Amino acid sequence: MKVMMAVLCTVLVSGCSTITQSDTQVVALTSLHEGKPVVASCTLINDKGSWAVLTPANVQVRKSNEDLDVVCKRGGVPDGLLKAVSRTAGSMWGNIIFGGGIGAIVDHSRGNGYDYPSLLPVKMGEAIIVDKKQVTEPVQAPTPATVTPLPIPNMPNTVSSADSPRGTSQ
Repeated sequence: MKVMMAVLCTVLVSGCSTITQSDTQVVALTSLHEGKPVVASCTLINDKGSWAVLTPANVQVRKSNEDLDVVCKRGGVPDGLLKAVSRTAGSMWGNIIFGGGIGAIVDHSRGNGYDYPSLLPVKMGEAIIVDKKQVTEPVQAPTPATVTPLPIPNMPNTVSSADSPRGTSQ
């Protein structure tokens, strides 16, 4: 009886990604030309479908083990190309380790066991690859602001030696 319960539990839990994750994902798509945001007509394509949008947009795409290809077009500007790398989600590894092959096969075929990067910044005139396992650009610290002191009205600009705490003028 205990063996049958263990087998039943394994079969029920084996589809972890199918149960815990959707077969779709929302990605934020933007397009830039010479560092400035622009509106572009974009098509996102993988083996599960294609989606046409104007940027900026949040796009719900079907997940897949295949990469997501993005082509953006804007009149008078070279096309922007982006490849979003599909990566195995953590729940897929749990499926393989704890659930066995059945759940992994189901999640692989439905796309549930995979994720794309959530931010897809297309640069017009360039072809880039976005992979959530790689940092594409280093984060820079903000430049410190320059502080310019402003004169306070009706206040003298000098301190007399009598007003100075040590008796010296500043």
